[in-house]
Amino acid sequence: QVQLVESGGGLVQAGGSLRLSCAASQRKFSSYAMGWFRQAPGKEREFVATISWSGGITSYADSVKGRFTISRDNAKSTVYLQMNNLKPEDTAVYYCNANPPHPGVWGRGTLVTVSS
Repeated sequence: QVQLVESGGGLVQAGGSLRLSCAASQRKFSSYAMGWFRQAPGKEREFVATISWSGGITSYADSVKGRFTISRDNAKSTVYLQMNNLKPEDTAVYYCNANPPHPGVWGRGTLVTVSS
């Protein structure tokens, strides 16, 4: 069973930056499109960003477009999310998964808290 381990979250002031990482335990995930998703308190999990297996194609939710950048290093089986100009509404637990997501493969996520 593949494992996805997210890291890099923390507490940051509005306008600050964080870089999230997602490490996959199996190299096969390097052949999948990957995505970042987030779940804010009391809300459903939502799509944030996705990247093709080669890294050549990316797409973002309108709410983060221009502020977040997704990237990947297939040699390290790792996907990144650079988050700039963070806003309080970005506060959530952030998860990575294949896109479309593989049920049952969700990691524990990493908590991002943005203070105003």
